[in-house]
Amino acid sequence: MANTYHQIRIQTVFAVKYREALILPQFQQELFGYIGETINQLGHKTFIVNGTSDHVHCYFGLSPRQALSDLMREVKANSSNWINSSNFLHHRFEWQEGYGAFSYSKSQDHQVYSYVQNQAQHHQRLTFREEYLDFLRKFEIEHDELYIFKEPL
Repeated sequence: MANTYHQIRIQTVFAVKYREALILPQFQQELFGYIGETINQLGHKTFIVNGTSDHVHCYFGLSPRQALSDLMREVKANSSNWINSSNFLHHRFEWQEGYGAFSYSKSQDHQVYSYVQNQAQHHQRLTFREEYLDFLRKFEIEHDELYIFKEPL
C-alpha cells in the first residue's frame, strides 16, 4: 500500500481455556518467543510478549494489512498447535475464546512495555480477573461481567 503510514500500538490479553495454569515454566519463555515471532512473521512488530501460567499479554505494532481479529485467530491457533505438537502437556491445550485489545500512543511505550514485562509482580497482588476488569473500566469498554473470565475453581 503505497503512501500508507501508520502507528498502531496494541496490547492484547488472552487466557488459557478455563483459566487453567497450563503455561508451565519449562516452556513459558519459549511460548512467549513463539507468539512474538508469529506476530512478526504475519507482518506486525512485536515489542514484548509475557504473561503468567494462565494468560498472555502481547504488545505490538499492528500493520493495517491484517485485521486484529484475524491476527489473534492465527496467533492463538498457531501457538496452541505448537504447544500440542511439542507434547509439553499430557492433554490437549486450548486458549479461552476471545481476547482483550487495548490501544496506546507511542508516548506510552515505556509504561506499557514495563507493565507487560512485570506480569509476575502484578499478579502477586492482583488476580487476572481483577486486572482484566481494570482494563475494561480504564478504557471505558462496556461489558457484561457474566462473560468475563471466571476465576479458576
